[in-house]
Amino acid sequence: MAQEIVNIDDSIYIYRSLKEASLHPEKVFRLHLNKAKLDSFPPEILTFTNLTDLDLSKNRLEEIPPGIGNLVNLKRLNLANNKLVHLPPEIGRLKNLEFLGLNRNVLEDLPSTISGLQSLEVFELWDNELQDVPDEISELSNLKVLELRGILFTPEQMQRIDSLVVKSARVLMSPGCDCKN
Repeated sequence: MAQEIVNIDDSIYIYRSLKEASLHPEKVFRLHLNKAKLDSFPPEILTFTNLTDLDLSKNRLEEIPPGIGNLVNLKRLNLANNKLVHLPPEIGRLKNLEFLGLNRNVLEDLPSTISGLQSLEVFELWDNELQDVPDEISELSNLKVLELRGILFTPEQMQRIDSLVVKSARVLMSPGCDCKN
Protein backbone atom coordinates (compact mmCIF):
# COMPACT_ATOMS: atom_id res chain seq x y z
CA MET A 1 0.00 0.00 0.00
CA ALA A 2 1.40 3.41 -1.01
CA GLN A 3 2.12 5.89 1.75
CA GLU A 4 -0.03 8.98 1.84
CA ILE A 5 1.79 12.27 1.47
CA VAL A 6 0.93 14.49 4.40
CA ASN A 7 0.09 18.05 3.40
CA ILE A 8 2.19 20.19 5.72
CA ASP A 9 0.91 23.67 6.53
CA ASP A 10 3.62 25.81 4.92
CA SER A 11 3.30 28.54 7.53
CA ILE A 12 4.43 26.24 10.35
CA TYR A 13 7.11 24.29 8.49
CA ILE A 14 10.64 25.39 9.43
CA TYR A 15 13.23 25.40 6.67
CA ARG A 16 16.74 24.73 8.00
CA SER A 17 18.56 24.73 4.68
CA LEU A 18 19.00 27.63 2.30
CA LYS A 19 19.22 25.21 -0.61
CA GLU A 20 15.91 23.57 0.29
CA ALA A 21 14.21 26.93 0.92
CA SER A 22 15.39 28.29 -2.44
CA LEU A 23 13.44 25.57 -4.27
CA HIS A 24 10.11 27.12 -3.22
CA PRO A 25 10.75 30.73 -2.11
CA GLU A 26 7.04 31.56 -1.97
CA LYS A 27 6.46 28.74 0.56
CA VAL A 28 9.16 29.89 3.00
CA PHE A 29 7.52 31.37 6.07
CA ARG A 30 10.01 30.18 8.68
CA LEU A 31 13.76 29.95 8.09
CA HIS A 32 16.15 28.90 10.85
CA LEU A 33 19.82 29.09 9.89
CA ASN A 34 21.15 29.38 13.41
CA LYS A 35 24.62 27.86 13.94
CA ALA A 36 25.13 27.73 10.16
CA LYS A 37 28.61 29.32 10.33
CA LEU A 38 27.50 32.21 8.14
CA ASP A 39 30.06 34.99 7.69
CA SER A 40 27.72 37.15 5.63
CA PHE A 41 23.99 37.59 5.18
CA PRO A 42 22.82 35.26 2.36
CA PRO A 43 21.18 37.51 -0.28
CA GLU A 44 18.76 34.68 -1.21
CA ILE A 45 16.93 35.33 2.06
CA LEU A 46 15.67 38.61 0.63
CA THR A 47 13.70 36.64 -2.01
CA PHE A 48 11.60 34.95 0.69
CA THR A 49 8.99 37.71 0.84
CA ASN A 50 6.52 35.63 2.88
CA LEU A 51 8.99 35.13 5.75
CA THR A 52 7.44 35.60 9.18
CA ASP A 53 10.22 34.00 11.27
CA LEU A 54 13.95 34.38 10.54
CA ASP A 55 16.58 32.97 12.89
CA LEU A 56 20.19 33.77 12.03
CA SER A 57 21.48 33.54 15.59
CA LYS A 58 24.84 32.03 16.51
CA ASN A 59 26.62 32.93 13.28
CA ARG A 60 29.39 35.42 12.46
CA LEU A 61 27.38 38.13 10.72
CA GLU A 62 28.93 41.59 10.85
CA GLU A 63 26.19 43.41 8.97
CA ILE A 64 22.61 43.14 7.83
CA PRO A 65 21.76 44.51 4.36
CA PRO A 66 19.28 47.38 3.88
CA GLY A 67 17.09 44.89 1.98
CA ILE A 68 16.00 43.47 5.35
CA GLY A 69 13.42 46.24 5.34
CA ASN A 70 11.65 44.54 2.41
CA LEU A 71 10.77 41.49 4.52
CA VAL A 72 7.67 43.30 5.79
CA ASN A 73 5.89 40.12 6.93
CA LEU A 74 8.53 39.30 9.55
CA LYS A 75 7.14 38.82 13.05
CA ARG A 76 10.26 37.26 14.59
CA LEU A 77 13.85 38.19 13.80
CA ASN A 78 16.62 36.59 15.82
CA LEU A 79 20.12 37.94 15.13
CA ALA A 80 21.57 37.11 18.56
CA ASN A 81 25.15 35.90 18.98
CA ASN A 82 26.66 37.51 15.90
CA LYS A 83 29.16 40.35 15.40
CA LEU A 84 26.77 43.15 14.46
CA VAL A 85 28.02 46.67 15.19
CA HIS A 86 25.21 48.66 13.50
CA LEU A 87 21.74 48.00 12.10
CA PRO A 88 20.56 49.46 8.80
CA PRO A 89 17.93 52.21 9.16
CA GLU A 90 15.64 50.07 6.97
CA ILE A 91 15.05 47.78 9.97
CA GLY A 92 12.40 50.31 10.96
CA ARG A 93 10.23 49.22 8.03
CA LEU A 94 9.43 45.91 9.75
CA LYS A 95 6.09 47.11 11.10
CA ASN A 96 4.82 43.59 11.91
CA LEU A 97 7.89 42.59 13.93
CA GLU A 98 6.92 41.36 17.41
CA PHE A 99 10.28 39.92 18.54
CA LEU A 100 13.75 41.29 17.82
CA GLY A 101 16.67 39.37 19.33
CA LEU A 102 19.96 41.24 19.15
CA ASN A 103 21.64 40.02 22.34
CA ARG A 104 25.33 39.12 22.36
CA ASN A 105 26.43 41.31 19.48
CA VAL A 106 28.68 44.36 19.59
CA LEU A 107 26.02 46.95 18.74
CA GLU A 108 27.23 50.47 19.49
CA ASP A 109 24.00 52.25 18.64
CA LEU A 110 20.46 51.82 17.36
CA PRO A 111 18.98 53.70 14.40
CA SER A 112 16.29 56.25 15.21
CA THR A 113 14.09 54.37 12.72
CA ILE A 114 13.38 51.73 15.38
CA SER A 115 10.35 53.92 16.05
CA GLY A 116 8.79 52.16 13.03
CA LEU A 117 8.67 48.83 14.88
CA GLN A 118 5.12 49.51 16.03
CA SER A 119 4.24 45.86 16.77
CA LEU A 120 7.41 45.10 18.72
CA GLU A 121 6.72 43.38 22.03
CA VAL A 122 10.09 41.86 22.99
CA PHE A 123 13.35 43.70 22.30
CA GLU A 124 16.41 41.77 23.46
CA LEU A 125 19.60 43.82 23.49
CA TRP A 126 21.50 42.38 26.45
CA ASP A 127 25.27 42.08 26.29
CA ASN A 128 26.03 44.71 23.63
CA GLU A 129 28.23 47.81 23.51
CA LEU A 130 25.42 50.37 23.45
CA GLN A 131 26.32 53.82 24.73
CA ASP A 132 22.67 54.83 24.97
CA VAL A 133 19.28 54.18 23.40
CA PRO A 134 17.57 56.67 21.07
CA ASP A 135 14.62 58.74 22.25
CA GLU A 136 12.52 57.01 19.58
CA ILE A 137 12.28 53.94 21.83
CA SER A 138 9.44 55.86 23.47
CA GLU A 139 7.34 55.28 20.32
CA LEU A 140 7.28 51.48 20.78
CA SER A 141 3.83 51.48 22.37
CA ASN A 142 3.35 47.67 22.28
CA LEU A 143 6.66 46.92 24.01
CA LYS A 144 6.33 44.40 26.84
CA VAL A 145 10.00 43.55 27.52
CA LEU A 146 13.15 45.57 26.92
CA GLU A 147 16.20 43.49 27.84
CA LEU A 148 19.32 45.61 28.44
CA ARG A 149 21.26 43.55 30.99
CA GLY A 150 25.00 43.34 30.59
CA ILE A 151 25.24 46.90 29.24
CA LEU A 152 26.98 49.45 31.42
CA PHE A 153 24.72 52.46 31.73
CA THR A 154 25.12 55.24 34.28
CA PRO A 155 22.31 55.66 36.82
CA GLU A 156 21.26 58.81 34.91
CA GLN A 157 21.03 56.89 31.63
CA MET A 158 19.06 54.13 33.31
CA GLN A 159 16.59 56.66 34.68
CA ARG A 160 16.25 58.29 31.24
CA ILE A 161 15.66 54.94 29.51
CA ASP A 162 13.11 53.96 32.12
CA SER A 163 11.26 57.25 31.60
CA LEU A 164 11.20 56.81 27.81
CA VAL A 165 9.83 53.27 27.67
CA VAL A 166 6.08 52.70 27.79
CA LYS A 167 5.05 52.21 31.44
CA SER A 168 3.54 48.75 30.92
CA ALA A 169 6.88 47.33 29.69
CA ARG A 170 9.40 45.51 31.86
CA VAL A 171 12.84 47.07 31.48
CA LEU A 172 15.63 44.75 32.58
CA MET A 173 19.00 46.37 33.28
CA SER A 174 22.15 45.49 35.20
CA PRO A 175 23.02 47.60 38.23
CA GLY A 176 24.19 51.10 37.30
CA CYS A 177 27.79 51.93 36.69
CA ASP A 178 29.57 55.02 37.98
CA CYS A 179 32.27 54.49 35.40
CA LYS A 180 34.17 57.35 33.85
CA ASN A 181 34.61 57.44 30.10
